[in-house]
Amino acid sequence: MKTSNSKKLPAAKAKRAKARFGRPPKELAGEVDARILDAARKVFLERGFEGASVDEIAEVARSGKATIYARFRDKRALFTEVVTHDILARITEFSAELPTGATIEERLTSAASTLLHWGLNSERIALMRLAIAETRRFPDLASTVSRSARDLSTELGVHLLSELTKSDELRSLPAFAPEHLTSTARLFLDLVAVPMLLRALFEADLRTLDPEIDEHVTRSVAFFLSACRYGAS
Repeated sequence: MKTSNSKKLPAAKAKRAKARFGRPPKELAGEVDARILDAARKVFLERGFEGASVDEIAEVARSGKATIYARFRDKRALFTEVVTHDILARITEFSAELPTGATIEERLTSAASTLLHWGLNSERIALMRLAIAETRRFPDLASTVSRSARDLSTELGVHLLSELTKSDELRSLPAFAPEHLTSTARLFLDLVAVPMLLRALFEADLRTLDPEIDEHVTRSVAFFLSACRYGAS
């Protein structure tokens, strides 16, 4: 009897180990993914890209390295997903409530000002700086992060402009036709966001930019709307 029990014990332990360390059930997979990305974001911001290790990320996430590598090819893929997830989560949050205003100028100004104050977040800018810092060693890393940020922000711009011009005379202008809206949204974001983003990348204290944002947005929105209306004449 003792021999029989001793033979069964290793098998039982193996079964329990498999249940403990195997792939989580579908209903828990999203929770695991979120935990890994949150942990990776924290470690990357504290250690930098080079200083961060998958071992430490796994420890902070309370997850195994095998679980991380089953989802992400390497540290670069994990970092890219961290930045993309951060942008996408913020865009979803930003898109939830459209700005109000009596005129299209007021609505666009409100939206752009909110976008900049929201976007020039110290942690978000820190992630972008990390990607730029690795351009020489990993040229695909920064370009992938840049493309992801550009594509996702363009989607936000298209959504914003299509909603804000739905009940305005601008909807009849060529720039806001469905086939041109993506290009128009990109031009709007390049005009409003890019100059301040470049400033933010080189500012140690991002709060110094706050007083300039509203004035910059007011000028940019006026220029953008004038160009759209002039192009239709």
